[in-house]
Amino acid sequence: MASPGEECSPDTFAFMELAIQQAKLALDSLEVPVGCVIVEDGKVIASGRNQTTETRNATRHAEMEAIDVLLEGWQRNGLSKLEVAKKISKCYLYVTCEPCIMCAAALSILGIKEVFYGCANDKFGGCGSILSLNLGRSEPCESGAVPQGKGFKCNGGIMASEAVSLLRTFYEQGNPNAPKPHRPLAHQATR
Repeated sequence: MASPGEECSPDTFAFMELAIQQAKLALDSLEVPVGCVIVEDGKVIASGRNQTTETRNATRHAEMEAIDVLLEGWQRNGLSKLEVAKKISKCYLYVTCEPCIMCAAALSILGIKEVFYGCANDKFGGCGSILSLNLGRSEPCESGAVPQGKGFKCNGGIMASEAVSLLRTFYEQGNPNAPKPHRPLAHQATR
């Protein structure tokens, strides 16, 4: 994993800026502001933003949205599973927040080449903060078992302050879609 101070190419910042724009779209829609883009041969081929509230589906994270756009397009173009696997192995993902465990596992199983992310995900991070699913597994999978993933290179801390700022804005304004507490908050109970 790259350290936050490590030099990045201008392209890395340009693609991360596009991911930040996707996160801003999520924020405008009252979603947790996480956005991403997938890049192949220096071109954005898919983008996504969190849509868990809009869809009422907890799996609709930015990465999953972008992956679905990509896979649907490739399937529509008649690519075989082998061709899809070859193409995804040459792709880069830029995302504003470290992929969660679910998204990191999906990226590993798909075989994405490399992930660049903004801020760490200290509660659910799958690229080193909680688990390191980006490292993959070297042992072969037993017959009928779920594939454990190929692993991928990871670079974190890119434009982290911008990503954190968006998250802070979201949580400071309050999440109108959050479930109401079932019990009084501690400071309310003592009144």
